[in-house]
Amino acid sequence: MHPDSQISATLVCWGNAWLTGQVGLDEAADRVERQAGPQLVAGETGDVSLRGFLADLRVEGMRSLRLALPVAGDPLGLTGPPSFNSAAIEAGQAATAVFPGRCLGLVPARDRRGSSYAGVRWSVLEASINIPDIPSLAEAEHALTMAMREATDALTGVGGPAQGHRNTQPLDDGLAPGYPARAHRVAALAARLTAVLRIADERGLTSGQVAVRAQALRALDRAVRRARVAAHHAISELV
Repeated sequence: MHPDSQISATLVCWGNAWLTGQVGLDEAADRVERQAGPQLVAGETGDVSLRGFLADLRVEGMRSLRLALPVAGDPLGLTGPPSFNSAAIEAGQAATAVFPGRCLGLVPARDRRGSSYAGVRWSVLEASINIPDIPSLAEAEHALTMAMREATDALTGVGGPAQGHRNTQPLDDGLAPGYPARAHRVAALAARLTAVLRIADERGLTSGQVAVRAQALRALDRAVRRARVAAHHAISELV
């Protein structure tokens, strides 16, 4: 899976909306499938549907889902063990199902079969019960605002992102019903800045300007990932 894909985020926010009674399981599963096609979970005796897998997890006592958006050197949302961390970092994303006294890690991968079938297949790994070190929604919003200002100053000094790519259309923040207004605001800003990160290029820049831009974009990317994770966890603050 490419880190730009938000399938783990979609699973986490709509799964949490279902677990808190904001939507039904069918609606939650439909939204995940609408994002990336059929969803299967790798089981010991064969693949099962994500819908059925989630239903079974709830019967087993699943309380919530957490989002991880790690990169090498920054395992955001992860607490181990190494096998889960490595798989999540390679995918650039993961979800963690939280139970009383245990956790399960869910890592997505593209699932292509033939010329017409395209979906997602989730691997299930044991995950640590430790609580990940992620910022609060207020902390994430402040850090994102500061990173945006610093990146704007840095990028303006070297020409900024390539012109002609500006998207003035409203961006979907990706959150499900039941999330607080602040979470929607932070997620929407993170979505817009994610688009900026995708279109920034280095055409016509000197080596020094490239280095300045790269540093600014790394800082912005870090703040964006933290804001997205904090926003997707915010529904748990209401229950």
